[in-house]
Amino acid sequence: PQEITLNIILITGASSGYGLETARHFHARGWTVIATMRTPREGLLPEGVQVLPLDVTDPASIGAAIEAAGPIDVLVNNAGIGLVGAFEAAPMDYVRKIFETNTFGTMAMVQAVIPQMRARRSGVIVNVTSSVTLAPMPLAAAYTASKQAVEGFSGSLAHEMAAFGVQVKLVEPGYAPTTRFAQNIDFSIEEMIPEPYADFARPIFAAFANPQLTTKESDVAEAVWLAAHDASDRLHYPAGPDAVALAKSG
Repeated sequence: PQEITLNIILITGASSGYGLETARHFHARGWTVIATMRTPREGLLPEGVQVLPLDVTDPASIGAAIEAAGPIDVLVNNAGIGLVGAFEAAPMDYVRKIFETNTFGTMAMVQAVIPQMRARRSGVIVNVTSSVTLAPMPLAAAYTASKQAVEGFSGSLAHEMAAFGVQVKLVEPGYAPTTRFAQNIDFSIEEMIPEPYADFARPIFAAFANPQLTTKESDVAEAVWLAAHDASDRLHYPAGPDAVALAKSG
C-alpha cells in the first residue's frame, strides 16, 4: 500500500500493555511520541518520549493535553477498562464507567483532534477495540457493547473524514493474558459470577487460562504501525493470531 509520511503520534492509555508497547515501537522507529496516561510515571518510557497526564473522561484534561501536544499526525485511542463476568451481576454504574472510558472517551479524543487534521487535510485516527467485536464472547457483554459502539462509530466517521484526507482505522487485539485487562476493576471477579452461573463460567475461565492462540503487546504495536502507514481505505486490522483467526472465520 501507498505510504503516508507522518511523524507525531499521541497514544492514550500508554502506562501499560498495548499503549506502552506501541509508544516504544514508534519511538524506536524515529517518531515523535506523546504518551498519555492518567498518572504519569517516571522511567516508564525511553528518553525523548513526551509523557502527558490525560484522563479521557475529563474534558478539561483532554483540552490541556491536546494544547500541550501541539500538532498530532496520528491519534491512537487505546485507553480502556475491562469487565469480565455475568451481566446480571454487573453494577450499572460500572457499566456506565466502561462506556465513559472506552466509548465516550474515544469519541471525545477524536472530536478534539478533528479540527487540526481536517485543516491540514491529513492525519490518521486509530481506535483500538477488541476481538470481542469479531465474534461474540460469553461473560463480556458490557465490555463488548462499549467496543462494538466504537466499531460502528469508526466506520461511519471514516466516511466523513475521508472527505478531508483524514483516515480512521480500527485495530482489534485478541486475548492478551500478559496485559492488565482486569486489574483496573475495583471489585473481585468472584463477585461477578453469581452462584447460578458457576457451572456455566467454569469451562470458560478454564479456556481463558489455557488459550490455543493469544495476542502479544508487540502484535498490537505492529498492527497500529501498519494502520498508521496504510493509505488504503482499509478499516479493520485484527491484531494477534487469535484475532486474525476470528476475523477470517467471521
